[in-house]
Amino acid sequence: MTAWPVLTTERLVLRAPVPADADRFIAFYQTDRARFVGGPMTPRQAWNFFGTEIGHWAIRGFGMFTVTRKGSDTPLGIVGHWYPLGWPETEIGWVLFDPADEGQGIAREAAEACIAHGWETLGWQTMVSYIDKGNDASVRLAERLGCTRDTDAAIPNPEKEVFVYRHPRPEGLQ
Repeated sequence: MTAWPVLTTERLVLRAPVPADADRFIAFYQTDRARFVGGPMTPRQAWNFFGTEIGHWAIRGFGMFTVTRKGSDTPLGIVGHWYPLGWPETEIGWVLFDPADEGQGIAREAAEACIAHGWETLGWQTMVSYIDKGNDASVRLAERLGCTRDTDAAIPNPEKEVFVYRHPRPEGLQ
């Protein structure tokens, strides 16, 4: 079995998803809060999507990290790298499962770690975040991360209205 990377920040641990994360993941994807990330889903659809998250790691060698607080293994959400078949560019995405965890900088802290990992370790040449129209909280986070909207960028699904926010490449990075 491959040992996947673990990223740590001041408050958080980001690790690859494990089967024990399924219940929190599935519960979130059944709610209306998941409307900007493919939901709401039936329990079976959410289970299949959780399998896709794990499979992405196996196929690509990277994926969305499960985010936990240091000292706890309770999943707060998923944040990280996403590049499924047909995606125009490599993406950084973020989802927090519980609204009580919003407004604390958790998604930003996790995203910053993933952005650095994408540039420095994965060697990505470009990085975007695809954000559904109406997902104002994600737009605000993208802007706080220094992203700018790229109206010329390709989108994954032309039938769905999404905004593309481009992450700035660090100066001096090859």
